Amino acid sequence: MKLTLAEPKYLKEPISIISELVSEVRIKLDHDKLELIAMDPANVAMIVFRLLSSAFVEYELKEPVEIALNLDNLKQILKRAKPSDTLTLQLDEAKNRLNINLKGENNRDFHLSLINLEEREQKIPDLKFTTRIETSSSLFDEAIEDMDVVSDSVALVVDSNKFIIQAEGNLSQAKVEVLQSEDTLIKTGSGVVKSRYSIEYLKKVIKGSKLSGNVVLQFDKDYPLKIDYIVKDKLSLTTILAPRVPND
Repeated sequence: MKLTLAEPKYLKEPISIISELVSEVRIKLDHDKLELIAMDPANVAMIVFRLLSSAFVEYELKEPVEIALNLDNLKQILKRAKPSDTLTLQLDEAKNRLNINLKGENNRDFHLSLINLEEREQKIPDLKFTTRIETSSSLFDEAIEDMDVVSDSVALVVDSNKFIIQAEGNLSQAKVEVLQSEDTLIKTGSGVVKSRYSIEYLKKVIKGSKLSGNVVLQFDKDYPLKIDYIVKDKLSLTTILAPRVPND
């Protein structure tokens, strides 16, 4: 196995985000992609990361491989990658480790031991959504930061051609209204759709804006929220976030 990335950020940024939700993961590699599916310990957020073979300048894999890693350790190594570096992953089965090479002004090698992970395999739920919003990542980032000032949860609302992000605390309220435009596409069924989610989790997830200028949000009334950051022909970073039920 030899995988080489000319743009380390496509692995570095997603791993940094995912490591805030889970500490140990199973990574599957096949001829099309590198894939990671994990659930946070509280069962609030599932994260699905796919890095396509087309994102790599070199992708040599004789047969599908599955490895388990400590994400904090991997993140610390990837932090050392500069934007101009070339990043190469190689599996050393004899020593049960992943070799990571960073090549730039100099040549740096890291060796990360693999772990045994007994956790059961995660299955992506089959969710059906009536509401879909595609908007600017920075706009959504700012709205979540605004809501964080007044509450620990945020309500996402779609009413006709309006996307509303609002929060309410004991003494304060905040609200952002986004109208349908060239930059914001709103698709919904009939009626008003509203659901609440944890700001603590959203603040971690929206760091995906470092990867893509657009974010796709899908949800329904008191239903999970699906958040997608997609870089065409490169990667997808998806989070499925459980709703805050009204009586919690």
